[in-house]
Formats: sequence, C-alpha cells, structure tokens
Amino acid sequence: MAENNLFQELNNVLQEFKSFLDQNVPTIRPAIQAIASLIPQVTELINKLVDLMGKLKTEIQNLDVSAIPGLNEATEFINKVKGFLAAAKNLLPDEAGTIDEVLGVADVVGSLSGLNEVKQQILDAIDAIVAHLNSLKPA
Repeated sequence: MAENNLFQELNNVLQEFKSFLDQNVPTIRPAIQAIASLIPQVTELINKLVDLMGKLKTEIQNLDVSAIPGLNEATEFINKVKGFLAAAKNLLPDEAGTIDEVLGVADVVGSLSGLNEVKQQILDAIDAIVAHLNSLKPA
C-alpha cells in the first residue's frame, strides 16, 4: 500500500466527520435550524454537501481495482514518479503548475492498491454522514 494513501486519508477524514456528527447532531440540529431561519443559505450549504457526498460515493463505487493485474507494481512505479516530480519541482519552478497537476493524478493512481481495504468503510461513512446532514435541514 502507498505510504500516503489518498483513500485511507479520505476514510480517516470521513470517519472523524461521522463520529463528530454521531455525537453532536442533537446539539447542532437546533442551532442549524435557528441559523437557517436567519440565513436561509445554510440549507443550500447542507444540500450542496449532500450532493457532493453523493458524487463522491458514485466515484468510489465506480472504482473497481480488483481485476487490475500488476496493480502493486504500478503503484510502486507511480510512487517513484511522485518522488521524481517532487524533486524536479524545485528545479523547474516554471512547471510547478503542471507538476502539481500530475502529482494530483499520481496521488489517486498511487493509492488505488489500498482502495479495496477501505472502500466499504468509505461508502458506509458517506451514507451515515448524508443521513446526519439531511437530519439537520429545517423541517
């Protein structure tokens, strides 16, 4: 598995967010509803969060890496490319934007080998977070 696995990091963040909501929704709900009566855009914010969670869930569900031969070796290759790009970035400052763009793709591809380990946890956390977010909306 990659040293900095994007999907493990995503899972960690989602689990923390879910735990926070699990513990605090009863306290947050009345505050959010009171705020929404003053600033109606709060409901729009929640709706956009729910929409983004749905898009994230779809993307994660569509990633099926189980049938990719040589995935571990490809991950190792990508991690070596990332190391090269990080070193080259200082030597090629005019290419920093391009290097960052390539590094973003490399982060996703380099993390694929660890996806199956956390995929269901990510999907379950998204579902729980969406349920909590929907419960925060004013009635």
